[in-house]
Amino acid sequence: MTERVDAILDAAENRIRRAGYNGFSFREIATDVGIKSASVHYHFPTKADLAAAVAKRYRERFEEAVAKNEAAGAGRVETWKTLFRDSLAEDNRMCLCGILAAEKEGVPEVVADEARQFFEMGVSSIAEVSKDNAENSLAYGLNILATLEGAMLLAQSMGDNTLFDLATANLK
Repeated sequence: MTERVDAILDAAENRIRRAGYNGFSFREIATDVGIKSASVHYHFPTKADLAAAVAKRYRERFEEAVAKNEAAGAGRVETWKTLFRDSLAEDNRMCLCGILAAEKEGVPEVVADEARQFFEMGVSSIAEVSKDNAENSLAYGLNILATLEGAMLLAQSMGDNTLFDLATANLK
């Protein structure tokens, strides 16, 4: 990707994570990046195209971070927990796809689909490390990811990131 496209995606991700899908405009993204709105439209013809690209990049970066942490010796669940916790600690933001999923009824299908792919990837990734049968592995993946998303939501809404640690302390 070009630097300009990356800057547009960064600005859009920041705005979506702060205010949701309906909380940004192309004009605001252009102002954030220091370009004209037409330049944003050149790379992303519609708001749905832009938000879907942001969600896809978010998923791909998350997958890369999981692989990198595991290569360094971290366990899968601990890695997911760390990545969620770091997001809260570093920029006090919710999971991008969690926000988009919460807005599912108000976002275009292509955007909701990208958010769904993030969750499918997450559940599958976590389920892979379960030593149980397929049905129990699926339940394990769902439980871990739901706990992480819920802990993030509680910590954010209550203004206390230590609540994330309390809510996820028993995840293994």
